[in-house]
Amino acid sequence: MTIKHLIKVMGPGLLYAGAAIGVSHLVQSTRAGAGYGFELIWIILIANILKYPFFEFAPRYTAATGNNLIKGYSILGRWAVWIYIAVTIASMFVLQSGVTIVTAGLFGNIFGIHLSAFWLSAILLVFTAAILIIGKYSLLDKLIKWVIVILALSTIVAVFSAYFKNGFNPNPHLIKLFNLKNPTDVAFLIAFFGWMPGPIDISIWQSIWAEAKHKETKVNVTIKEALLDFNIGYIGTIILALGFLSLGALVMYGTGNKFSGSSIAFAGQLIDLFTISIGSWAYPVIAIAALATMFSTTLTCFDAYSRSMVPALNLGIKKLNIDTPKKENRWWITWMLILLTGTLIILGFFVTSMKQMVDFATTLSFVLAPVLALLNYLVITNKHVPQKYRPKTFLKYYALISLIILSLFSLFFIYWRFFIKS
Repeated sequence: MTIKHLIKVMGPGLLYAGAAIGVSHLVQSTRAGAGYGFELIWIILIANILKYPFFEFAPRYTAATGNNLIKGYSILGRWAVWIYIAVTIASMFVLQSGVTIVTAGLFGNIFGIHLSAFWLSAILLVFTAAILIIGKYSLLDKLIKWVIVILALSTIVAVFSAYFKNGFNPNPHLIKLFNLKNPTDVAFLIAFFGWMPGPIDISIWQSIWAEAKHKETKVNVTIKEALLDFNIGYIGTIILALGFLSLGALVMYGTGNKFSGSSIAFAGQLIDLFTISIGSWAYPVIAIAALATMFSTTLTCFDAYSRSMVPALNLGIKKLNIDTPKKENRWWITWMLILLTGTLIILGFFVTSMKQMVDFATTLSFVLAPVLALLNYLVITNKHVPQKYRPKTFLKYYALISLIILSLFSLFFIYWRFFIKS
């Protein structure tokens, strides 16, 4: 495979990375490093290992069948589609609120806009909707490749600069050790795990993007190429998560400084981590990289939630008959308006701080993860998928073990939250 051909077939895997590298990395990974040093590296590794099969099934399924995962759910039965719809509606407004408020904070801090987080979020969402309606998938596909490159280079340079400049020398009187008996530590652990590397919803989105890429570009992607595209994006998210955690640990851990609950103030602290490590001259590069990263997450989530609800409802409610591009576009725009409205209601009436919103959204993903993981497993192992494309024995057992562990984690949290913590 030539480099030129690889660049041509890549896209959905990088869109996956663009959706995943956002709150889980810039916010949660950095907070983990700043609060606990390098103690929680194991969470990044375990979360990525456990969730890998269920993300991998998305490009595998689309390359094998030409369809997105929602179509696969419908083959299992309409019950599976309705489970997906229920899970999506239960989480979409909260998750979109989480990524939007962080992005709005970056906009406000970088450009010195003196508006509340709510109004910044409202402007941002309207702007996002306009970009998607005008540019659609092709713009998203081209934009994300540059975003990922800028962010990756900035983070790597910042981490190495921080290490060689200051080393890892936390004040022993100010360090905090992680304690499973501390409810605050456990709550953060669960929230951190919930979106590491991202919510499992992204697997469905990736299959939709892969299907859209094929329709718009007419490029036929083999299963080998699809999995390569995905694995590059997946490994990239792991490396950057470790990078952000390291940056928080090297610059903030053991200093007595804490991240603010305000999205705008947090944005300033985040950019300061980079400029302290590299130098003030790097501010424009870091600001652009951080803003581009979070905006890409807001953009991809906004597009994906709206886009995925169209085929889901069409397959769940047969009388809708969304059978033409014009009807699909109308329903897509309708769901963007619904998502925009629901997100602003949450941000306007139910959010008191950015950290509260982010932790709630990521915890919700933690609880719901086993549901979508199970659906993905049932689809990829179903008899309608050609035998040669189904997971081999090792991957099947790997997925089943991961599913059991994720389910036990989820049940433990429910028990801990309602019977122990309270």
